[in-house]
Amino acid sequence: MVVQENLHKVQRQIEEACAVCGREPGEVTLIAVSKTKPVDMLLDAYEGGARHFGENKVQEMVSKIPQMPKDISWHMIGHLQTNKVRQVVGRACLIHSVDSLRLAREIEKESERQNLVTSILLEVNVAREESKYGFFLEEVEEALHSIREFPHVKVKGLMTIAPFVSNAEENRAVFRKLYQFYVDMKTKNIDNKDMTILSMGMTGDFTVAVEEGATMVRVGTGIFGTR
Repeated sequence: MVVQENLHKVQRQIEEACAVCGREPGEVTLIAVSKTKPVDMLLDAYEGGARHFGENKVQEMVSKIPQMPKDISWHMIGHLQTNKVRQVVGRACLIHSVDSLRLAREIEKESERQNLVTSILLEVNVAREESKYGFFLEEVEEALHSIREFPHVKVKGLMTIAPFVSNAEENRAVFRKLYQFYVDMKTKNIDNKDMTILSMGMTGDFTVAVEEGATMVRVGTGIFGTR
């Protein structure tokens, strides 16, 4: 099973990265990014031990959930439009890509309607790329203060999508910057947040992200192969 071999290789790389920086592998959650992949490949990954799956498109996640085992944690990692919030709330264990107060407000409304609390991450555009969504670093604290008024939304941490680079080392500074900011935000007394998650690092740079403090990495190609 190529998928399982790849999965175990990625897990070993996470363990090695943890050893480099003196962390425990259990501190890092591997999310298998299964966008565009057929259910049989997801089942291969599941048989290999994967329990966290990340999807970019709402409709794809919604269609796959009933076809997969019930003990899977589904993560919405792609850009989420406000008109799709209703389909995600109650299905995703965590929404990584909350990039505006408008979206957070919509998640609050739908969560209240369903009488549940939704866990989210704030997406941070650390490198200030025009092509990316997300809050700039200097906007995050104000956003946290606003979202603390939402009783049905819980901010669990931060997420970033680093620039696409050929050498993962080029993104080390981005990951380090967000980690330092994340530590700073954890020390501030802002209600309605429980900052335990730092989602950063993908197939090309996840080992560097782990070395710089990531608690979640999102790996697709490294597990399932190229699309």
